[in-house]
Amino acid sequence: MRRSHRWLIPTLALVAACSKPADKAAEAPKADTAMAAAPSGPQAIVTVLYNPPKDTAAFEKYYRESHLPLVTSKQQEIGFTKAELTRFSSTLDGKKATFYRQAELYFNSLDDAKKGMATPGFKAVGDDLSKFATGGLLGMVAVETGDKGTAPCSALVTVIYNTPKDSGAFESYYSATHLPLVGAGQSEIGFTRADLTRFESNLDGSAPAKYRQAELCFNSMDDLKKGVATPAFKKVGDDLGKFSTRGLTALIGEQQ
Repeated sequence: MRRSHRWLIPTLALVAACSKPADKAAEAPKADTAMAAAPSGPQAIVTVLYNPPKDTAAFEKYYRESHLPLVTSKQQEIGFTKAELTRFSSTLDGKKATFYRQAELYFNSLDDAKKGMATPGFKAVGDDLSKFATGGLLGMVAVETGDKGTAPCSALVTVIYNTPKDSGAFESYYSATHLPLVGAGQSEIGFTRADLTRFESNLDGSAPAKYRQAELCFNSMDDLKKGVATPAFKKVGDDLGKFSTRGLTALIGEQQ
């Protein structure tokens, strides 16, 4: 049975910005520049975005019983510090989610991620994907460009930006205008953490399929519903079209 998403109606201005074609404490997002980092540098994230599978029940069974235990068994060898798993329930306007799931493996640095991806353990995980990801997937490497979030992320709004026409103009507006706007609205919107990442490459080293990702974390789905219905969230949505020149995907999800 399809869920009702009437609570999403106030966010239609944000969704409008998502419709253009394509070509993560309380921690408000700060200026999105490289952090004065520890010697290891900013965190890196291996991100896998799964398309909707042909059979969701078969996907979930294999994912839970076979794939995730395999990933866990290879953690020490691969070297990731944590994994965050998200299942998307809908787009921001209540339509069928563009992506089905997301898996994020966190590393202390980009160098650590590269070393991890070169291990036999990572190859074994990659070879297992075709056994259940029947709808295909996107695999990318990202670096975190905001503060390292530690607050729980039970429910989240995920915005995935397509590569803009002018990345310099995007970055200038994003850091100087958009992120301060999001930060100013944090109290009203009620998110507890903002994770900001920029994709560096696809897993095979080619140019990334997507440009950036922003995740606003909430303590619960009820808090998320209240937050996206606020005037402050509408302001954030109205601002997206001013810099996301090739569109974006906005999704609602829960970490599992």
